[in-house]
Amino acid sequence: MVEVSVLMPVYNTNEKFLRRAIESILKQTYQDFEFLIMNDCSTDPRVEDIVLSYQDKRIRYLKNPQNLGISGTRNKLIELARGEYLAVMDHDDVSLPERLAKETAFLKKHPETGVVGCAILKLGTSKVQKLPEEDAEIKESLVFYSSFCHPATMIRKSVLQKNKIAYEAEFSPAEDYALWSRLMAVTKFANLPEVLFEYRDYAGNTTHSQKGKMQAAARRIQQNIRQTYPELWKAAKENADWVKRVKLFGFLPFLTIRKKQRVKEVRLFGFVPLWSEKIKYSAGGEK
Repeated sequence: MVEVSVLMPVYNTNEKFLRRAIESILKQTYQDFEFLIMNDCSTDPRVEDIVLSYQDKRIRYLKNPQNLGISGTRNKLIELARGEYLAVMDHDDVSLPERLAKETAFLKKHPETGVVGCAILKLGTSKVQKLPEEDAEIKESLVFYSSFCHPATMIRKSVLQKNKIAYEAEFSPAEDYALWSRLMAVTKFANLPEVLFEYRDYAGNTTHSQKGKMQAAARRIQQNIRQTYPELWKAAKENADWVKRVKLFGFLPFLTIRKKQRVKEVRLFGFVPLWSEKIKYSAGGEK
């Protein structure tokens, strides 16, 4: 038995990207894992050759007899996983060496949490994307967008099994967003503030190649969240980031009220006045 199962679907993956993704998992400081790589009927035979070139006993290479699509493949990987913690991984991204160790440690320490993610770095840049860290903020953010980087997350398998929750093909390629919307009622969420993952943003990834389909699916998920959780929707609207400016003579902004990341700040002519102080917001309003 192993503690962690790393789950990675592959399909016609660029050789350079695939090798770097695989090696980033094999070089983890945490060692008690199995690495399930499932080929969803790639038409490029090099994909299988690349995976089989790694002689590491932690790798379990699997092939679908027919193309199942991303949601079906992810669900099959979950069924086959032997670990309690499921580390999601995509075939073109990079997990930094301490990712598995730190996410596993967090879930062990916080049994009430079913999903943990982390801050991410866009590959090839110095651009760090911070995500909401606390459960309440993550769930509020889900009203507007998916507040996890999906391939950087680790999921407690028992939460999925107990609540009979799985990926839904009807929402692909936003299947992860739909999954969070189902899980938000039954478990807590968290994002670690550290950068433990590098995300590859390029024209060929799903975010760009299926942008229209993803946006349409996201709108349906958001509508479901708003209908199911009206109080959450109300709180999220109250706490949403915004900027209001009052201009002098129609062009010079002399008063700016900005709310960002639950903090409200007042500025006069671009400066914070002595009598002003930042006001911290909670899910229920001002605190």
